[in-house]
Amino acid sequence: MSPDPKSSANMLVVRNIGLLLSGDLSQPILDADTIIVTDGRISGLGKAGDVDGGNASTIIDAMGCAVAPGLIDNHVHPVAGDWTPRQNQIGWMDSTVHGGVTSIISAGEVHTPGRPRDLVGLKALAIAAQRTFSNFRPNGMKILAGAPILEHGLVEDDFRYLAEAGVTLVGEVGLGGVKDGATGRQMIAWARKYGMTSMTHTGGPSLPGSGRIGADVVLEVDADIVAHVNGGPTALPEAEIRQICENGSRALEIVHNGNLRTSLFVLDLARQRGELSRVILGTDSPAGSGVQPLGILRTLTMLASLGGIAPEVAFCLASGNTARVRGLADRGIIEVGRAADLIFIDQAIGGAGDGLLDSVALGNLPGIGMVVIDGEVRTSRSRNTPPAIRVPEIRAA
Repeated sequence: MSPDPKSSANMLVVRNIGLLLSGDLSQPILDADTIIVTDGRISGLGKAGDVDGGNASTIIDAMGCAVAPGLIDNHVHPVAGDWTPRQNQIGWMDSTVHGGVTSIISAGEVHTPGRPRDLVGLKALAIAAQRTFSNFRPNGMKILAGAPILEHGLVEDDFRYLAEAGVTLVGEVGLGGVKDGATGRQMIAWARKYGMTSMTHTGGPSLPGSGRIGADVVLEVDADIVAHVNGGPTALPEAEIRQICENGSRALEIVHNGNLRTSLFVLDLARQRGELSRVILGTDSPAGSGVQPLGILRTLTMLASLGGIAPEVAFCLASGNTARVRGLADRGIIEVGRAADLIFIDQAIGGAGDGLLDSVALGNLPGIGMVVIDGEVRTSRSRNTPPAIRVPEIRAA
């Protein structure tokens, strides 16, 4: 597909791509070496001789490295700007972009000092978070925030009000006063009616005021996402994990700040059942164990090296799967019409493996040479990953 020549003033051409990872489970690797971007969106995709990039204003020479869709962290806990009171750290979002993450999604602003639990206050906090993080994009990162924590007394009209105000998320069921299956199920049904996506806490308590949420409650609540099914941080017994995976149909979220053994157990169940489309990734950070700018990259690498799935499939769990579950039709997959959120990656210098995919299969983190968000270069060589063998270069049009 050729781009519209009328938009050539804002045209970016990415050429000499050595490997193109799509983020789409149905076709994880694309037979293409060139991407055309017009006004921040992918407008052409294919072989160099088949797409027209002659009117480019900017050219990125990938130098033979791989390109993948920007990663999506499905589970973060923002508070105020690029600051986390949980670790008293500034700049964690900007640093996360250097880990290849171009979108993050709030599971609830639970670490907000003095978080209000009355109905007026919790709705006000959700709307304020949604508004502020819609306007605030550190290093270009896209932030979906404003996930109200459910408390007793909420009624259907409250969810209608929140949705009309622009709130699209519901925080983890179980982090607030609502911890029983029946109440949670009713509130999630109201939220779903108004187009909001939801999560339920899974496992042992994660912070004061939360509680253990076992398989029976998770299945009864029936939220769109089983949050940190591998524990956040404490995982349920494997019998309950199996019950959730086999008796439910909702997305299964594996997080960095969870139990790795349980992560592999869940992944193996999903793989055996042909349900890898249910698996999505998050970090569940900032948390007591800190902030992990490379958390998503590390998690997909661990799953690829230890979980019996191909590295190109692991990238889909951190991009296209999450976009589909969250209804984000504008990102997560490299295809015409979607946002040009791209990461340029290659095998890290000095590590084992023959190329990017082989090195990831052996458990080595790849190096990130560039991050592009909405067609705009946001980072050159990552300050957090090991240095890549090949890095892209920006050339004059």
